[in-house]
Amino acid sequence: MLKMALPILDARMVSTQPHSPHHHAHGEACGHGHPPREVMAVAEKRCAERHLRLTPIRRETLSHLASSTRPLGAYELIELMGVAGKRPAPITVYRALEFLLGAGLIHRIESRNAYMACAHAHEGDDPVVFMICDACGCVTEASSDALSRNLEGLARNAGFRPTSRVVELFGACSHCV
Repeated sequence: MLKMALPILDARMVSTQPHSPHHHAHGEACGHGHPPREVMAVAEKRCAERHLRLTPIRRETLSHLASSTRPLGAYELIELMGVAGKRPAPITVYRALEFLLGAGLIHRIESRNAYMACAHAHEGDDPVVFMICDACGCVTEASSDALSRNLEGLARNAGFRPTSRVVELFGACSHCV
């Protein structure tokens, strides 16, 4: 059995807000979220650097995710987008999500089949840990170079080639403990 101590995660963390505005005192989040404007600015910069096109539907999809207080599913996004006008077809939203995932602008929370915006400057294959609060739904994102090295070592020693390096931890955030 291979034993490796996992390092403490570094300060590269972001959270979505709790899904209930009454959950925490004074409406505070359970982590350090990025304002929607910052998410959009990072998206525009990354797309310009990579010569990618942030179309109106992609922009709107990202804007809803950046403004959300929790990860959103594709059909929740469709409903939100339909409020301002005609509802987009599911395939349109899924294509926008696929683009945003590929560009490293959002993450998919596998266990929730939902998406959240990301304003970090990491690559899509960088390992990410999502700490998901069972009580309030808050999701905190964290990553570290040490975690990346440990995961690479674990996989290499097992003769395994990962296609994704995402860890989801479930429990209680500091506000719900």
